[in-house]
Amino acid sequence: MEAALALAGMAGAAFVAATLLPAQSEAVFVALLAAGRVDPLALFLTASLANAAGSVVNWLIGALIARAGPERLPAWLRPNPASLARARNWFARHGWPSLLFAWLPFVGDPLTLVAGTLNYPLGRFVALVLLGKAARYGALWAGWTAWA
Repeated sequence: MEAALALAGMAGAAFVAATLLPAQSEAVFVALLAAGRVDPLALFLTASLANAAGSVVNWLIGALIARAGPERLPAWLRPNPASLARARNWFARHGWPSLLFAWLPFVGDPLTLVAGTLNYPLGRFVALVLLGKAARYGALWAGWTAWA
């Protein structure tokens, strides 16, 4: 039961951290590794999948913006036009490989939204974002293992 609650907490933290809401999941991931009460592989898979799922929410919001325009969104959810333009320029310059860096603070979440506005194929989007996010949690896991 304790492990299930810990994994649910990890899933929630990872999901929210990948959306446009300000949050982070790395501390939760490392704290649960340190506690040693959850299977590290289950923790890794949960964090990676939930974080990628949160990015899909951003992609869906971007797709909604592409179809209906930002004015159809609630005011608190509308992207800042300047930030959106910067993210579009970044994506235009770097293309699909930039989605491997969707885990980066400040730029990752807007990139996932931009991919939706540009109708980037969802299957490829999920594969690239999941790969990048899993690599980040894998690096945290490896770092924790080396340190502990």
